[in-house]
Amino acid sequence: MTQVQDVPTPELFPDAFPAGGFPQFVWTRRPDTLPAQAWTTETTHRDGQQGGLPLTTEQGVRLYDLMCAFTGDSGAIRQAEFFVYRAPDREMLEAALERFHGGAPVEPTTWIRASRKDAGLVGALGVRETGMLASASDYHTFHKFTPGGRAQAAQTYLDAVRAVLDAGLRPRLHLEDATRAPREFLLPFVEAVLEVAAPYGEAGRPKFRLCDTMGLGLPYEFVAWPRSVPGMVRELLALGVRGEDLEFHPHNDTHLVVANCLAAVLAGCAAINGTLLGKGERTGNAPLEGVLLHLLGMGYFADAAPDFTRLGELAEVYEVLGQGVPAKYPLYGKDAHRTRAGIHADGLNKFWPMYAPFDVPRLLGRPLELSLTKDSGLAGLIFLIKGHTGVELRKDDPRLQALHAGLNREFDAGRQTAVEWEEIAPRVEALLREDQPAPPA
Repeated sequence: MTQVQDVPTPELFPDAFPAGGFPQFVWTRRPDTLPAQAWTTETTHRDGQQGGLPLTTEQGVRLYDLMCAFTGDSGAIRQAEFFVYRAPDREMLEAALERFHGGAPVEPTTWIRASRKDAGLVGALGVRETGMLASASDYHTFHKFTPGGRAQAAQTYLDAVRAVLDAGLRPRLHLEDATRAPREFLLPFVEAVLEVAAPYGEAGRPKFRLCDTMGLGLPYEFVAWPRSVPGMVRELLALGVRGEDLEFHPHNDTHLVVANCLAAVLAGCAAINGTLLGKGERTGNAPLEGVLLHLLGMGYFADAAPDFTRLGELAEVYEVLGQGVPAKYPLYGKDAHRTRAGIHADGLNKFWPMYAPFDVPRLLGRPLELSLTKDSGLAGLIFLIKGHTGVELRKDDPRLQALHAGLNREFDAGRQTAVEWEEIAPRVEALLREDQPAPPA
């Protein structure tokens, strides 16, 4: 029988899991299509509000400031798009533009319906680029217009593109429902936009946003059009669209939002559009903090990384708004780094990386937490006390055992809720004031 050989030191794969950073990609083959640069763009002020996030002007400006603080000099978020139809939205936009012209790192842009009337609305607002809704699937083109159909939709969109270009703005076509759009509409329409914009030169070079509106895209090359995200990206690049002029905007209806974002980047799409902490319609947009964590792993932002510790402040803002992130939301939920199992607490006590994906306190500014249950054991108590007081007690410490026994009596009597630090802090403080037990002989 083959036997596993012992080794003198553990193999912890430091290239993939560096002690001081986020997990890294260790490429077996670096894709030829990987963009030289990749980044994200933000849509909380547009899609986040559309998805039910209630923002006053003051709150909207606060969110923009936090995006900028998170981004810093990294270039992680390059743009943020705003609605323009209500006075508070225009006030948010004006404040963001003032900050941007004063040196803030995130460029404000706008979003409009693809009509000549709306194009006229944004022409005098001071932005350099506007997004334009251009629904691409027959689900939309046949049922949104009267009498409906592809040709009418394309002509309406192209007329609005001309109006935006004439206003001196760069058009960004949001190809809504692209992952259900026929190739026979989407590709000829993109070519037509490129032709219309060509006489306007570099300043008018259009962008295209592939929208996985219902979260139906798949991150695989071997899936047929229209569901293959990398396949669609490659076909647009083959038309002559530059990778830096292509964005991917997915929703999370079928749980594949981050995987599809990474597949888009690997295929050559340079920009991912979403929201910090995943706000947006229905199940939400791409959570940019998750996407950026993996872009860091790919080697982007090596010179300056975004400051993930600032997003704890954003989570607090949403809590005040009644839109807090779910308790188990990755990275920033209040229970995202909380264990309840004694075996996990014991592992954290012995070697904390055993039960942490990376250095959470340093990189996210969030503590490794523990809630005491009937399954937490003495190890759970040791971990919790050490984390909040810096004192590490031994398992045979009679003071610790007495506290543990008292908690067990509560659980045996029918308690169902976990015990949090705030509840036992006074007992622990009293315990630590007691005389230390004599050391074992």
